[in-house]
Amino acid sequence: MPMFATSITSVNTPKAPSKPMLYSSLFASSKIDNDLPADQAVQKRRAFLANFAATSLLPLFTSAAPVSARGFAINDQGPLVYGDDDIMSQKGHGTTSVPVQENLRYGVSRKLADKICSFNRVFAEMGGYFEGSSTFEKDVRNIVASTREPVVFYDSVSGKSLFRAPVNRSVDEFIAESKVHGWPSFRDDEVVWSNVRVLKSSGETVSTDGTHLGHNIPDQSGNRYCINLVSIAGNP
Repeated sequence: MPMFATSITSVNTPKAPSKPMLYSSLFASSKIDNDLPADQAVQKRRAFLANFAATSLLPLFTSAAPVSARGFAINDQGPLVYGDDDIMSQKGHGTTSVPVQENLRYGVSRKLADKICSFNRVFAEMGGYFEGSSTFEKDVRNIVASTREPVVFYDSVSGKSLFRAPVNRSVDEFIAESKVHGWPSFRDDEVVWSNVRVLKSSGETVSTDGTHLGHNIPDQSGNRYCINLVSIAGNP
């Protein structure tokens, strides 16, 4: 894992073994391609992701699903909005123009956030990070209880709104699904598509400003966006 803290080279054991935690197997690795140029390393990992999607994700979907509805982005006719790889081109600070904000929400590490958001294309914070190292659940429950509205999650770099949750489900359901998978998990209706894109080649989910957010890892219910909390802990 290039330039990353050792804490994100390992991933917690999934809490629900019967529901495969694909995100950890895809994006957490102790092996680093130090001998490859950065662009080649990215291409190598993206090729792995595409192959994994083709060979390992298909059994998760019902046989009735059309071919175009399988793989990383299964809801081609839905609200999902694709983006070009150019969004993640090198800018003034990695793939973003500036570093992450000061004083991020939920008590997340700014150092970790900067690495995940701006200098990373495939790796993730440790699975379960949002449970043990943040105030995520407490804050989400308090906001929903006091406002009766979904919580808005903002880009840790730009401060733009990226997700609103829970939508069309309860706060208990939103938090429960996130705990099963190990990362805050959002559905199509919870994405602010004016500021979020999914790269068709890999399922990488990013902000329109070049912030790495996570990946689309679909399940039988549709698109599921497994998102790093450190990427959506910004202030408006």
